[in-house]
Amino acid sequence: MILFENREKTNEGKTKVPVWFMRQAGRYHSHYQGIKKDSDFMTMCKNPKLALEITMGPIDDFNFDAAILFSDLLFPLEQLNMGLSYHTGPPTLEWKMDSLDSLKNLKVIQKSEEFYKFQGDALGLLKKALPPQKTLLGFVGAPFTLYTYATEGSHAGNLTYSKLGFYDGRFDKFMDILLPELEKNMEIQAEGGADALCLFDTAVGELTLDDFKQFIIPRIKKLTGNFKAKYPNKKIIYYSKLTHLNYLKALEDDNIDVLGIDWRHSIEVALKELGNDYFIQGNIDPSYLHLPWEQLEKYASNYWNKLIDTPNINLDKWICGLGHGVLRTTPQDNVKKLVSYIHENFNY
Repeated sequence: MILFENREKTNEGKTKVPVWFMRQAGRYHSHYQGIKKDSDFMTMCKNPKLALEITMGPIDDFNFDAAILFSDLLFPLEQLNMGLSYHTGPPTLEWKMDSLDSLKNLKVIQKSEEFYKFQGDALGLLKKALPPQKTLLGFVGAPFTLYTYATEGSHAGNLTYSKLGFYDGRFDKFMDILLPELEKNMEIQAEGGADALCLFDTAVGELTLDDFKQFIIPRIKKLTGNFKAKYPNKKIIYYSKLTHLNYLKALEDDNIDVLGIDWRHSIEVALKELGNDYFIQGNIDPSYLHLPWEQLEKYASNYWNKLIDTPNINLDKWICGLGHGVLRTTPQDNVKKLVSYIHENFNY
């Protein structure tokens, strides 16, 4: 697993920093667009052979050090009878969890082993196709982010209805139903061959630190603890957007191996403050990949030079990546050039 161990060496004996991007298989990529013109998003996710082809596209074209399953984090909400659809483009649900009474509509519609089988099958195919030195990643939505989609229909805005649900009982009752299902989802991906499971928490940065500590951390720890008890050799990556350093310090979760950070953090500070306990993943601003290559190259050079000039940081604990996903309007040639530049120059 090149992200964590057995990192590649240069001819001079230096260690190469590994790199992968969230949403590296997606709309910016001509390979993805070529498949999408003959299919729809739900089919692309649920057909293991299509998911394999889409996932491998950026590995073959850009030489990322990890492949992440092409899928979506909202499938547990479909499994809980919320009527997930992508027919209009963005995901939509048939109903929202806007009152305590609405929870009566939640139910598990199929055995987990059957419902998530498409992900396990796709990961099995990927494990065979992926070069052995590369890392295979699965992923699920983190508990709060799935909860916000269930209550709001998205994770945008101030999430007032979601926050009120902490205090009217909706959050607790939803967690009682969701967490066992989410554990099963992670287990099926682990059994399929994922080396690591990502927990993506794109909504959690909207919360106060007190709410994060009281409501979110206990659920994350329950999920990661139960998973690691069954799969101690699998890695867990927790990515959170908009969270400050004190949120991540408060986690104190021995079952999390990697913290993904967005571009609002100083990568040097994050490595210094958190690098003893976790790998740190991130955190180039995805918007910078729209710059002309000469400017993007200069940015990447300055980014690296700041890191290597910082004393007392352990670059063995850094996984290079973006602070969020690749944006759909990103020039794919910049992705190719940046990954190549990182491989050739981010060596220590």
